Amino acid sequence: MTRQAIIVAGGRGTRMNNEVPKQFLPLCGKPIVMHTLETFYKFDSRIEPILVLPADLINYWQKLCVEQQFTIPHHIIAGGHERFFSVKNGLACTKPDALIAIHDGVRPFVSKETLERCFVEAELHGNATPAIPLVDSIREINKHENHIVNRTNLRAIQTPQVFQSQIIKKAFEQPFSPTFTDDASVVEAYGEKIHLVEGNIENIKITTPFDLLVGEALLQQFKE
Repeated sequence: MTRQAIIVAGGRGTRMNNEVPKQFLPLCGKPIVMHTLETFYKFDSRIEPILVLPADLINYWQKLCVEQQFTIPHHIIAGGHERFFSVKNGLACTKPDALIAIHDGVRPFVSKETLERCFVEAELHGNATPAIPLVDSIREINKHENHIVNRTNLRAIQTPQVFQSQIIKKAFEQPFSPTFTDDASVVEAYGEKIHLVEGNIENIKITTPFDLLVGEALLQQFKE
């Protein structure tokens, strides 16, 4: 099946305490989302990602591409006021018979192995979501009480989440719900069983200044 990717970069990055949206913050001198697009290009150059951006930042992105001499092919479309609607806009530009990866624009360190696992599993079973075990102890808070939670059966969820096009497009015909925290939750609400695959621990989502420091260290390590 044809492989496609929707890169969702519609955030404003308020947790970064920075006027520049987080997807455009420099990571070793280059905007984070450019690193993400490069990761997909290195994995499979036949994939032309659909980059979903806030409508008012598309011109800014195009200027960054000129300044950075960024030439990796990609399509640009405007997002919506919620991630759900941004993904829905991206899906409107995809092919009818494809495997569609939906990925956070601020996750530049997804490995080739994770990408391949996701695409292979989705082709076999309709969908695939990367996940990693939790390493911290977890406690659940209930009003003024809290108690330990057994982390053995818990997983931290990553992206890309990959789906067969006919499944994901039908799922996104549902009305929006605040319970849709990711694309897998949308597909699950549609009635599909979610299939988990092994993710990679480096596949962090860069949302805070600390994450940016970790990202700089990871990128330096990969260059060595």
